Amino acid sequence: MSAVMDKREAAATGTVPGAAHRPRFNPKYLPLAATVSLFVMMAALGSVLYDGFFSAQVFLNLLIDNAFLIVVAIGMTFVILSGGIDLSVGSVIALTTMVSASLVEKHGWNPAAVIPLVLLMGTAFGGVMGVLIERFRLQPFIVTLAGMFLARGLCYLISIDSISITNEFYSSVSQLRIPVGFDASLSISAVIALVVLAVAVFVAHWTPFGRTVYAIGGSEHSAMLMGLPVRSTLVGVYALSGCCSALAGVIFTFYMLSGYGLHAMGLELDAIAAVVIGGTLLTGGVGYVAGTLFGVLTLGIIQTLIAFDGTLSSWWTRIVVGALLFFFCLLQRFFTARAPRR
Repeated sequence: MSAVMDKREAAATGTVPGAAHRPRFNPKYLPLAATVSLFVMMAALGSVLYDGFFSAQVFLNLLIDNAFLIVVAIGMTFVILSGGIDLSVGSVIALTTMVSASLVEKHGWNPAAVIPLVLLMGTAFGGVMGVLIERFRLQPFIVTLAGMFLARGLCYLISIDSISITNEFYSSVSQLRIPVGFDASLSISAVIALVVLAVAVFVAHWTPFGRTVYAIGGSEHSAMLMGLPVRSTLVGVYALSGCCSALAGVIFTFYMLSGYGLHAMGLELDAIAAVVIGGTLLTGGVGYVAGTLFGVLTLGIIQTLIAFDGTLSSWWTRIVVGALLFFFCLLQRFFTARAPRR
């Protein structure tokens, strides 16, 4: 009798008996799953087509060559999760390299003093932009665009030429490799990027700051009604992005061993592309820092595949990335239409 009643209730409600007990795939994981699947497919394709592609060092090189992009994209992830944007990150990287090179080479400063100084500078730069955005309700696009021009212009006040870094500390760090087995190794920069990633995952998912960032991206008005510290969190998000940009600038200095006003031109677009491909919604409120890592690795593996092919122009990287952005924007549109944010 109870079985008959269950069937009648199911027919009336349009549900399937027992469906509530079946595990269902949460649609919010769809963009992240698509990114990871795409990376795995590209890795498998490269392993089949090219000899030597499937090796530990090739994949670790993705981390080594893109360590600075991973760090700056992590900061960008928090900004986009809050519903904002930061166009100044590339210029802050360039300014960090110029300040570092000038202080170390021209003024004889110790790197132990220079590195904390530039990190503080980047954090303050981002914090000021955050105050302007929050206090005066200015559009993040305009404020960070102004910050981009300002930071890039400050580079040329220091020098219009490239400044080479010959300091022994920077040279040693750039050449140091940490063995990880299988005849493979990681650079210090890659290790820094992985540590930043681990800290960012913890902050995003297990701290009040991270939960507030998600709440603001979902609905700033609702976050305020819940009594969350919206104002300080918005300032903190841009300060965090500035700090990550400055740290990426330090890593970029290790990578290039020079300071130059034209360093990291257009890197802000690469960071945004990595965040979007990593599954973070541009409207804010939905996304994962781990997804950003796979977004960066996807950009890196595209470049690696083109390099292994040897017959394609490097411009194909931009073409493929553009196509991927179109695809992930459509995927995000599908997601927001089918699975409204809570």
